[in-house]
Amino acid sequence: MLNVENLSSGYGDIRVLHDVSFTVEGGEIVCLLGRNGAGKTTCLKTIMGLLRARSGSVTCGDVEVSRLPANEVPRHGIGYIPQGRRLFAELTVAENLEIGLMVRGKGRETRDRVLEMFPRLGERLNQRADTLSGGEQQMLATGRALCIEPSVLLLDEPTEGLQPSMIEQIRQAVTALRDRGVAILLVEQRVDAVLSIANRVVFLENGRSHPAIDAGELKTNPNLLHRFIGV
Repeated sequence: MLNVENLSSGYGDIRVLHDVSFTVEGGEIVCLLGRNGAGKTTCLKTIMGLLRARSGSVTCGDVEVSRLPANEVPRHGIGYIPQGRRLFAELTVAENLEIGLMVRGKGRETRDRVLEMFPRLGERLNQRADTLSGGEQQMLATGRALCIEPSVLLLDEPTEGLQPSMIEQIRQAVTALRDRGVAILLVEQRVDAVLSIANRVVFLENGRSHPAIDAGELKTNPNLLHRFIGV
């Protein structure tokens, strides 16, 4: 389980997050929704230690990861798929996956499971990452994160710029991970995609979180979407 409690952070003198709190249980998808600039990506970066928490805490299981340097956070089972994928462009597909495997000392069995989930990557193991299509790059970014065998997975705009067939493959992969008991925190602008797979939704507004809402409630109460994201 991921527990974020009264988390505040920002950039320099600018505070972006103000006492953000929510939980993500194993086997559920929680989506962070909010307008541009609400603090969604900042929240994910703070959880990963890429931004230091000014106050509050982030715990994964029994470990308070907000006290750790960024390079230690993934070793406690938190995978991160950032917006823009952030692959090692000049390395091959196989080499990018190998970097993921090294984080927690995983081996061929783990890689085989990832390639079973994304067989197209298996066809391109010796191909450089920067020569892949956008959808294939997203598969590789996802596969690299899965190579640590995460108990918690953070995804930032995973369907951005993808064609519908690729979006569906990513959606299937995310729901399969949820069904295996992974706790998933998803940032996504496509509301239709969110409502089709999320269990709960947390709205961020001006860097502050609102209590989690059951995703089914948003389907019957669209006024909430108008209020928090203006759609």
